[in-house]
Amino acid sequence: MVSEMKVEVTHKEAIKPSSPTPSHLQTTNLSLFDQLSPDVYIPLLLFYPNNSRDDEANNIDHRSSVAERSKILKTSLSETLTHFYPFAGEFEYNVSISCSDHGAAFFEARVNCPISTILDEPDFGILKKLLPTGIGSTQADTGYLLLVQANFFECGGLAIGVSSSHIITDAYTLSTFIKSWADIALMGSTTTDHHALLPKKFGAAATLFPQLDFLNSPQPALEFAEEKCITKRFFFHASKIAALKSRAASATVPNPTRVEAVSALIWKCATETSQLSNSGVVRASEWASVVNIRKILVQQPLAYDLMGNLVGLFSVRTEASEVVDIDVQSLVAKLRKGVEEFKIKYGNGVSGEEACQFFREFGNLMTRDVDNYNCSSWCRFPFYETNFGWGNPLWVCQSTGMKKSNCIDGYKRWGWDRSVLDFQGRNHGRIRNQ
Repeated sequence: MVSEMKVEVTHKEAIKPSSPTPSHLQTTNLSLFDQLSPDVYIPLLLFYPNNSRDDEANNIDHRSSVAERSKILKTSLSETLTHFYPFAGEFEYNVSISCSDHGAAFFEARVNCPISTILDEPDFGILKKLLPTGIGSTQADTGYLLLVQANFFECGGLAIGVSSSHIITDAYTLSTFIKSWADIALMGSTTTDHHALLPKKFGAAATLFPQLDFLNSPQPALEFAEEKCITKRFFFHASKIAALKSRAASATVPNPTRVEAVSALIWKCATETSQLSNSGVVRASEWASVVNIRKILVQQPLAYDLMGNLVGLFSVRTEASEVVDIDVQSLVAKLRKGVEEFKIKYGNGVSGEEACQFFREFGNLMTRDVDNYNCSSWCRFPFYETNFGWGNPLWVCQSTGMKKSNCIDGYKRWGWDRSVLDFQGRNHGRIRNQ
């Protein structure tokens, strides 16, 4: 049973870069977007089942298999840190990263159940035990900007838990790092001519988006007030997504994206559920989505592959008078209009005041007298292409263990039916099937 699952950390060590960071790279200045990012950790879990046949699995010495895979992970991580040197550094207030080769934390853990126990029926309270630290930890708490926990299941499966400081990573930077790490591991364990995806120089974002002086001091700790809510996981298979896209299409948006169609459906269901749970009282609602600004800044092509943080936020709203006749088509049109207006407004650049406004807007959403829903999509990031030498992950999730209502995280999975959208939603009520 999941409730009986135990995760025992058996080994801890610091992994340093395989080569010393050159003296001219030993300080990485933070950009404005880095300054505005909270001192918390972005959690990520990648699950790799044992792909051996049953007869082979019975003859495997799991102890030697664990030692071999652990060595591959640590050796390749050490090499990867030479290219992602700030990940092995130390945070200096809200100004810079001292790239002192301090290292990344690496934990090895044993799990007393098969990996199928997790994959068949995920328990999000249990999943956080597979992470090396909690989302609300700070760099001062852990002593590291990057922590990794390799969880070895009794069946031979593996779950890699990664906690990366939000000070230096958003989803794009984290996915670039994970993909590069996996590529380096794969090149070391096979004879493939596969090439690793390596980043450009860190610190360039600070030139495009200079720091603001009033942020050059320790910021208040981010508090995670827990709410009474339920976490649910929803799968949308390719055939259903195709049907939903057809249903969501209109003259305004003839070809909605998968994320737009699914987001609109979730928003519609949540709005209707809110009305039912409030005895028929209709409330306005807002849907906020995180945006990767790298794709928006058409006049600043150098921003396309910048490391660090580069995210914005747009929100769209339905008034109480619209809720009665709300449909997926109209919500998709709102979502498309919102992102297009965002592109027009910020395509030529983002000022310091505008960047601060993104974060003020997010805070304001939490206090308005409306139903607010927050969505992030990692669907276009290559997390499902991270092959360390034992195949691609069967499941990737961002398990925070945080009880915060009306938050939705989306991922794209590849499977037998071509693609799946995997959404994790947290809501006070229950989203009805439609």
